[in-house]
Amino acid sequence: MKVTRRVFAKLGFGLLGATMLGGTAFADGMPAPFDNPGKVKIALVRYLSTGDFFQSYLSGVEAQAKAIGVDLRVLDSRQDAALQSDMVDQAIALGVNGIIIQHGLTESMKDAAQRAVDAGIKVVAFDVNVANDKIPQIEQSDRDLARLALEQAVKDNGESWKAGYVYVAGIAPLDRRDETWKEFKKKYSGIHEAAMFGTMDNPIANSVANQARSVISANPDITVMFAPYDEFAKGVKIAVDEAGLSSSVKIYSADISTSDIAAMREPGSAWTATAATNPAVVGQVSVRALAMLLAGQNPGHNVIVPPTLITQSQLNSADIKNMEELAAKLPQFAHADVAVPAWMPLPKGK
Repeated sequence: MKVTRRVFAKLGFGLLGATMLGGTAFADGMPAPFDNPGKVKIALVRYLSTGDFFQSYLSGVEAQAKAIGVDLRVLDSRQDAALQSDMVDQAIALGVNGIIIQHGLTESMKDAAQRAVDAGIKVVAFDVNVANDKIPQIEQSDRDLARLALEQAVKDNGESWKAGYVYVAGIAPLDRRDETWKEFKKKYSGIHEAAMFGTMDNPIANSVANQARSVISANPDITVMFAPYDEFAKGVKIAVDEAGLSSSVKIYSADISTSDIAAMREPGSAWTATAATNPAVVGQVSVRALAMLLAGQNPGHNVIVPPTLITQSQLNSADIKNMEELAAKLPQFAHADVAVPAWMPLPKGK
């Protein structure tokens, strides 16, 4: 048997029985309160849930929660900011030990997150700025996501082109990606933003497609669409396909899913590249960071999952058809060695 860091730690804890590490009591390799399976309750309070990314993120949260034996409650506000705030209060009333806040608006979640902290509940936030130093921020390194996609756009199209840009302000990850977009426009004076548009109205892809039709009609000289969220990219692709412009417009995005891979691999697809983390891995990291807090350990204030550039040509040359094959053929996409203390069980196969 290969003795890894994780195996060695578990063997050591088994021999020692109940011991102390950093002031935290351990038994059978698991720190309190995880030494009592089912004792720990956590809640995932969601703002966004539409699309493959969020389904995959949820599957990662569920898998990691199961691996460490916690009782998971999922509260889904479906993009209702006031309801999401109320759901934090519901989670507090349920007596949970920890809360993951997934997306949302700073103005509605800042006070809600503080109420949870005041109630003695550990909190982490994924892709929402709750403006609280006590709450770790789980991030996909959004600036790197945008940078990787835009660097590929420059590589493919040169340093001078007209772009359509899909953006909705007030969503933390999109705001961070917007910072990189602004930096690129300053760095490359030949990049001209011909139109900015975007919406989070459900269904997001169809709503964006409606906007993109008008943008393309009014700006026929656009050759690059920067849509740094895959639901945005899906919408833009619908409009580009309908306009018969797939050969003259290239789409660059962020995030990835099995349906995205299929769309990128369609013959003549305009969707050229995306930069992404594995959303299931990000879900797992969110749970692990929260579990560390509950065990009295510090995951750090900014818990960052590094992204990977994925191009249409890569997918075609490696014949990648789904997320499972993507993870198998791009190992850096399958697991992030982030927030993984020695005692932490991982989902099977990780």
